[in-house]
Amino acid sequence: MDIAWDSFRLAVFDVDGTLYDQRRLRLTMAAQLGLHCARALNLRTAHVLKRYRRRREHLADAETVDFERVLEDELVAIHGGGGGPLRALVTDWMEVRPLPYLAAARRPGVVDLFDRLRRSGKIIGVLSDYPARDKLAALGLDADVVVSATDAEVNVMKPHPAGLQRVMALAGVSPDETVMIGDRAERDGEAGRRAGVRTLVLGGDTTAHWTGFTDFRQVWTAAPSAGAA
Repeated sequence: MDIAWDSFRLAVFDVDGTLYDQRRLRLTMAAQLGLHCARALNLRTAHVLKRYRRRREHLADAETVDFERVLEDELVAIHGGGGGPLRALVTDWMEVRPLPYLAAARRPGVVDLFDRLRRSGKIIGVLSDYPARDKLAALGLDADVVVSATDAEVNVMKPHPAGLQRVMALAGVSPDETVMIGDRAERDGEAGRRAGVRTLVLGGDTTAHWTGFTDFRQVWTAAPSAGAA
């Protein structure tokens, strides 16, 4: 993988599906959800979470601004119960309960890459469509700049480039000095293309707009040696 790391100052990472194996985590959480529904003798939680995920994807495709409010209004209209209880349910299952299982699903090579970039003086950024700080802590990772699509200054999901532009602004770095690393070409790859940054897509194909790779240890091999910044 040809990465001229000396010309880059900022590496921006997506979180879900990039820093950890999302399929592995979802299988674990599906088992937990099944047990929960069996004990409750109803499927309401499963139905709410399924609709939440599906509609969130649609709102990302549509690049809907203020998507959380739109999504909450839709869920209340369909499932009732008020915005507060529904928001608490979603937060519990999407952001809190998965935390103990994240470290086991962490991608091989991620810790080494973070360490190598930091030793080389690079800025490490994180851009997620979900709140990311607790997930990073659970993964045993630390970033210099953490931005979420839920931040008031962003308020729109990828592929809109606003979040990536926010990371660069906070880091004081130009697009030419930035690498975006994600796992979804239609989200991370497209956001990187629109922001004008070099983009690497885990599991994706190499195109004119981004570079595909299969293992973080490939990126680690291409990273600069300590003191090379």
